[in-house]
Amino acid sequence: MGSTSKLVSFYTAEELLPYQVGALLYIPAIQENAAEKICSGVFPCVDSVALCLEDAITHQGVERAEEQLCLTLSRVSAQSAATPLPLIFIRVRDCRQAAKITKLLGEATSVLMGFIFPKFDLSNAEEYCEFIQTVNQRRDSPLYFMPILESEEIMSLASRERSLLGVKALLDACGRVLNVRVGVMDFCRLYGLRKTVKQTIYDIGVVRNVLADVLTVFAGDYVVSAPVWEYFHSPDGGDEWARGLEKELELDFANGFVGKTAIHPSQLELIHRFLKPLRADYADARSILDWGGGDLGVAKSFKGDRMNEVSVHNRWARKILMLAEIYGVSG
Repeated sequence: MGSTSKLVSFYTAEELLPYQVGALLYIPAIQENAAEKICSGVFPCVDSVALCLEDAITHQGVERAEEQLCLTLSRVSAQSAATPLPLIFIRVRDCRQAAKITKLLGEATSVLMGFIFPKFDLSNAEEYCEFIQTVNQRRDSPLYFMPILESEEIMSLASRERSLLGVKALLDACGRVLNVRVGVMDFCRLYGLRKTVKQTIYDIGVVRNVLADVLTVFAGDYVVSAPVWEYFHSPDGGDEWARGLEKELELDFANGFVGKTAIHPSQLELIHRFLKPLRADYADARSILDWGGGDLGVAKSFKGDRMNEVSVHNRWARKILMLAEIYGVSG
């Protein structure tokens, strides 16, 4: 988009990359046509994909899923020069599997952006961080990772603060973190909960509290991605599922999440729509970062309906301009 072309000088590719994860589509690694789908552009508005070896695969299916994953990425690697690809991640079951897959893939790891590490907490964080550092010592281009905070250690009030702060310190020291992610399905499982299509995750009090704590600890320094919305179809052909997703997306972005996990292609377009800043927000963000008010630190907004304050809204403005650089502007 022409109006955002000047933003390249504001940010480096490294700064923009965490925001490019955007709408992340989960695909079971055992799916035999995954390579064709990834390379054909059949998914609308997909920014990244996660080939999942964890919850999407039963214990007895792991070996076959690993074999299929290697075949999938070999096929993708063979076609990578001819087609633009989304960012590709592998969600592993544990660190041992990550090491095994890296060895099996060989040169096909060239199409990988990195790994997703599930149930990330103080019991395994050091092992995962050591793995990613060791792998990157042998590579010209880095592999990144995205931890998922979803274990009982994170959920429990007795251990949450220590765990979140400890994990944050380890991530800060490790580097190569693209997003911090949150697994609310596992949190709900611990309490035997499941929300309806008319409820957002913010209606579930015990989970809402955890999300607030995660954002408090991580959102100042990391892009934190919003959790999955599990509905993708209405049996009567209506759009109730989409209206529910839209409501949750509004709350996601209002609370500081950026991007969202998708479990079905039908969710991608709506998630992508929320990644595009409104034109009025874009105009205000440019005004804030190009501030020319002299001694005055406040001014009317682009539409004249709110106040822009350069010291208060600076971080918000940077986020808006990065999203606009990647996804364009709506409205």
